[in-house]
Amino acid sequence: MRKIGHFIGGKHVEGTSGRYADVFNPATGEVEAQVALASQAEMDAAIANAAAAQPAWAATNPQRRARVMMKFVDLLNRDMDKLAEALSREHGKTLPDAKGDVIRGLEVAEFCIGAPHMLKGEFTEGAGPGIDMYSMRQPLGVVAGITPFNFPAMIPMWKFCPAIACGNAFILKPSERDPSVPIMLAELMIEAGLPEGVLNVVNGDKSAVDAILDDETIQAVGFVGSTPIAQYVYARATASGKRAQCFGGAKNHMIIMPDADLDQAADALIGAGYGAAGERCMAVSVAVPVGESTANALIEKLAPKVEALKIGPYTAGNDVDFGPLVTKEALARVKGLVDQGVKEGAKLVVDGRNFSMQGYENGFFMGGCLFDNVTKDMEIYKTEIFGPVLSVVRAENYEEALDLPLSHEYGNGTAIFTRDGDTARDFASRINIGMVGINVPIPVPLAYHTFGGWKKSGFGDLNQHGPDGFKFYTRTKTVTSRWPSGLKDGAEFVIPTMK
Repeated sequence: MRKIGHFIGGKHVEGTSGRYADVFNPATGEVEAQVALASQAEMDAAIANAAAAQPAWAATNPQRRARVMMKFVDLLNRDMDKLAEALSREHGKTLPDAKGDVIRGLEVAEFCIGAPHMLKGEFTEGAGPGIDMYSMRQPLGVVAGITPFNFPAMIPMWKFCPAIACGNAFILKPSERDPSVPIMLAELMIEAGLPEGVLNVVNGDKSAVDAILDDETIQAVGFVGSTPIAQYVYARATASGKRAQCFGGAKNHMIIMPDADLDQAADALIGAGYGAAGERCMAVSVAVPVGESTANALIEKLAPKVEALKIGPYTAGNDVDFGPLVTKEALARVKGLVDQGVKEGAKLVVDGRNFSMQGYENGFFMGGCLFDNVTKDMEIYKTEIFGPVLSVVRAENYEEALDLPLSHEYGNGTAIFTRDGDTARDFASRINIGMVGINVPIPVPLAYHTFGGWKKSGFGDLNQHGPDGFKFYTRTKTVTSRWPSGLKDGAEFVIPTMK
């Protein structure tokens, strides 16, 4: 059985705790590796290693740090196929989707090549007689990231690329469900010229998370996962005096106005609702057609598309639409929520619960499910399902449709499909959600903008990547300087003011 340990001080380190978690191939249901779960001593060693390496890295000028990112981007492109295959094998997503996972992280690394510009401070000459004022953005020290299973390449890079470009050392605690790619990324960073110890990968479970949250050396924590855990991480991290940037669950609505191109909207819903088996925090899980005729026409277009979805392992080719869910437990949970939706009275137009694939009967596969006549009091509407399930909630008019995402507890992403600019502008202005798409189903901002949800989808003041990434991983120091003029004016006992 292949054993996966940790990556500390630029080297592979075997686990010593004696505790391991199984790593499955979701397509076959077979255990293909075991990943070590770190002890407190192992976490302490990684943090000490990072703390020792960080001062010299912080003293390296930003342009030289950016050159490491530049080389890292080259290596990601070189090893794209290798990374995608390892990602698909442990996560289950298709190879094209796995490459998209890597590329979205790569784009943040590309943005971080601009670190010298992003880290420039401000300067005021002559703020007072002979007085100049300037600010500096300086790294925090040792920081950490706790990342989820569903994007094992992208989200780690969203965290460690800006942190490292700013001059910090980084402790990454990835998901134990698909741990190979994060370690491969750390290897590539060393090959790109990153000093040993600046990026450490420590695999583990809740005890490793708590060790990160309680450690006094770690100055900031970034997290992506479910809302209950995001709230837990945020509360415990901030109670320990750390900066925290925690992103949780989602229930993303897409409103379809009567004037929308329904063929375009239906295709958008299929890709955004069922891609990656719905295991995306930006998946569209609620379609809101406005008006009965719009709803009826949309269902008529959606149902055959859902029935025709091609499901299979990543090895079946690039025309597979989505693969298995990540674990047996995830599959059981999603099926249970579909069962509950039927009991609550929603109409199950397409039922994918009994999907089975010859030769892969033990895989964690499920077909696409399509619900109609879902209401806001149903559990399938309130809960993030995180599976290949799309719910249609009918609205009589625009205001009723708008109220659904406005009043939902989650506020990650939303979209509207319409040909009317006034409606789109009103929607973008009034909606209380962090990322908005207009005729765009998954409005994930590009790397030079910031990514983050509102309400119970995000906790903390600053978002991921873009300018906010550099703000989160640095603090501002402001210097007021005056050089002696040769005149001895004596002491001043009045608070300095502008004269």
